[in-house]
Amino acid sequence: MPNRKNQTAALRKPEILESYYNVLIKEGLEGASLSKIAKKLNIHTSLIFHYFQNKDNLTSELVELMIEKFKSTHLLAFDHIEDDEERFTALIDKIFSLQWSRTVDPGVHFGFYYQSFRDKGTLERLRKMFAWLRNYLQEQLDIFNKKGIIEVSDSRRAADYIVTLMEGLEFHAQFLNEARPFEEFAETAKKALLALLKTGHF
Repeated sequence: MPNRKNQTAALRKPEILESYYNVLIKEGLEGASLSKIAKKLNIHTSLIFHYFQNKDNLTSELVELMIEKFKSTHLLAFDHIEDDEERFTALIDKIFSLQWSRTVDPGVHFGFYYQSFRDKGTLERLRKMFAWLRNYLQEQLDIFNKKGIIEVSDSRRAADYIVTLMEGLEFHAQFLNEARPFEEFAETAKKALLALLKTGHF
């Protein structure tokens, strides 16, 4: 049976990580300090050191939290849809939705993307995160290919393309959308993808 100390850590560490995540949304990686995290929780900074030892450890564990938020497998539950075409449409609609795109705040997401160029640990974690999504999509493409919903000969390459296209939606939203809704360009990208998947271009 876990002792009181371990029980306390199990409660406090996720709370501290969520606070760090929320501070990052407002302040970015450069502006997020331990004192700001502590102030948000109304605790002393020493308590953060007690659980994480240093900011590097805290940041490493936050990357893991971000990955869990990114996966959001509960959003990919389509087994209740019996019709194959409808289930495929639901999958594509979900992964091109603003809801899916914002499972992780884009500022936090790209903050760690930037950090991955300088930190091998972050790079490896993000590689695994995107590989998870690519592999999931590849499995789904193989399933729908066998059912005759799409026509794909290289499901891995098609899955790579989808992940890249999805990530590009946030780039477009930040720099090129000219005040138009996220969903407008996402719909354009989705239609282009479906044309490729259904006409044997992969």
